[in-house]
Amino acid sequence: MQLNRFALYAWGLLLYHLLVIIWGDFVRATGSGAGCGHHWPTCNGQVIPRAAQIETIIEFTHRLTSGLAGLLVIILVVWAFRAYPKGHVVRFGAVLSLIFIISEGLIGAALVRFELVAYNPSLVRAFVVAGHLVNTFALLAFLTLTAWWAAGGKPLRWRGQGYQTWLLGLGLLAVIGLGASGVVTALGDTLFPVASLVEGVKRDFSPAENFLVRLRVIHPLLAMLSGLYMLVLGAVFQTAPYSLETRRLARGLIALFFLQLGVGIINLLLLVPVWTQLVHLLMADLVWITLVLLSASALTEDAVSAADVERPQKSALRSA
Repeated sequence: MQLNRFALYAWGLLLYHLLVIIWGDFVRATGSGAGCGHHWPTCNGQVIPRAAQIETIIEFTHRLTSGLAGLLVIILVVWAFRAYPKGHVVRFGAVLSLIFIISEGLIGAALVRFELVAYNPSLVRAFVVAGHLVNTFALLAFLTLTAWWAAGGKPLRWRGQGYQTWLLGLGLLAVIGLGASGVVTALGDTLFPVASLVEGVKRDFSPAENFLVRLRVIHPLLAMLSGLYMLVLGAVFQTAPYSLETRRLARGLIALFFLQLGVGIINLLLLVPVWTQLVHLLMADLVWITLVLLSASALTEDAVSAADVERPQKSALRSA
């Protein structure tokens, strides 16, 4: 990897977006989404709110950090067009990052304007927050790829890779589906808290409960199935002819995914306190980023040739 100034900026921007995302989840977990009322882009009808409520401070801080994120992505695009030639993949990644951060802001605005925040338990809100998660994952993916390509990563090559393309594509879809079910589950946990794990299980299977409560059982089932699939995926890409870089990413993916599962279990046992929800989301984002990097490393034109070069070198060292 070549850590030039643009690549360092791109990796730093990815890290900053993770912090913005975590703070956004803090807004949801604390019920502060209506801290600025139904006003957008103003807050309670003011550019700078004067209200002292903690919910207003939390929501307004999220808007400020999100707005800064948008400006930083604009800088990324301008810099990419100045530093890289026409048709370069870095330009492509930067432009798509800008598109998805714009849509991220529009979805956030819709949540506020249509009052799909705070303690709204509607089906529409569930669909919108799931869509918000998918958009966030897309934004993280292209920020990650932009940084990867700027650091010397090769362009993706989906065709001609055989079953590996399908394996990785299905893995990406599995993590997206798991993440979408996770945010809907987190919404149900926030709106319909329980006093004990036993009470929670009973309510999950009660036909009288809100649909958000009854959907909570789906997420852990998807997590277990996805975990088994990540084991298969990791096993495939930890072997030759893949490069050392690809194999390390495969091992990292397995480790992060099962660490995320552990955090999820702790989150459930502790009755979903805010801090474990935030850690769980962070782990989900890291799993997603690692899977994107694994795909970027494995699906390149020189992925096989790099491994072929490694093996003779190792053989020569052993014989020496």
